[in-house]
Amino acid sequence: MTEGTTSAAAEGGDTLTRLEQEGEIAADYLEGLLDIADLDGDIDMDVEADRAAVSIISDSGSRDLQKLVGRDGEVLEALQELTRLAVHRETGDRSRLMLDIAGFRAKKRSELAELGAKAAAEVKSTGQPVKLDPMTPFERKVVHDAIAAAGLRSESEGEEPQRFVVVLPA
Repeated sequence: MTEGTTSAAAEGGDTLTRLEQEGEIAADYLEGLLDIADLDGDIDMDVEADRAAVSIISDSGSRDLQKLVGRDGEVLEALQELTRLAVHRETGDRSRLMLDIAGFRAKKRSELAELGAKAAAEVKSTGQPVKLDPMTPFERKVVHDAIAAAGLRSESEGEEPQRFVVVLPA
């Protein structure tokens, strides 16, 4: 191995270690939250796309975790921000951690990828740009990825919370 290769490998290992540490801090914070709320759930940690990913799942299929998702994921978004703040407080670094509860984000990601594919197909057939409804940053990212996978371009327009994706012809 060359010196550059060694330092790149070490840097990759450092990043993985840092992301695993973020996951551990987040898991501890969320376990405390579940205890306070008297909710049952298991915590799963992973590293996906250079960010820590933490999921709260329930073996019993309990609807209790839906309380932590809220309407359209609003409570989930708030909990994700609180969890990121808890990680920031411990590490001093800004976290890009993703939180999923009861599979809500995974299901939403699948639905949004399908929406992006349909919008791309419409743009390809008509040659006209398509404007989608306002979305959260997470939702826009998933749609942008689906549009890129279909070989088209997309842009975000507007101001939060009314920011939306425009799918453009090639």
